[in-house]
Amino acid sequence: MNLTRRLVHLYAGLALFGFSVALQLRAALGLSSWDVFHQGVARRTGLSMGTVVILASLVVLLLWIPLRERPGAGTVSNVLLVGLGIDLTLRLLPEAQALAVRIPLLLTGIVLNGLATALYISARMGPGPRDGLMTGLCRRTGRPTRWVRTGIELVVLAVGWLLGGSLGVGTVLYALAIGPLIQLFQRMITVPGAAVAAAAPGKE
Repeated sequence: MNLTRRLVHLYAGLALFGFSVALQLRAALGLSSWDVFHQGVARRTGLSMGTVVILASLVVLLLWIPLRERPGAGTVSNVLLVGLGIDLTLRLLPEAQALAVRIPLLLTGIVLNGLATALYISARMGPGPRDGLMTGLCRRTGRPTRWVRTGIELVVLAVGWLLGGSLGVGTVLYALAIGPLIQLFQRMITVPGAAVAAAAPGKE
């Protein structure tokens, strides 16, 4: 994949990621574990959701230092653009009250989040802050990825819920669907013969 296409995948993926998170927020039926945490912090501090995402990403990047992880262009872009995309979309998209509207918003948000993640991964320009934390901890502790990832997700989910983040059916649906969706979209967008990194964004 040439550099131009990688950049298109990177920035389209990041923009779409922020948009997809905002859709899930407007659905108000439950968020991914990290976004439960982000929303909980936002509710406690009065900061916008996007601002919290950016600040949390910066804090996570600081944790990379002792883990000796190295950010790429995609990592830095992730820190800034996902949070900005969330806030911009929330300003433009009104709140939804009817369940008949909120359910499609949730489903669309999850599907688009899978597409956004696949686009970002295919750019191969550095992991997202949260995924770099995961890979760094795996390397440092020698623990399997599945245990490290699960541990991180459970901790941020619990803290976010205690802070008032939205935990619901959307949280469960996201956890079950996001892996298969990423895999599906990776197959659709990957150029034949191109290697695909195994890292996801994360704001996310």
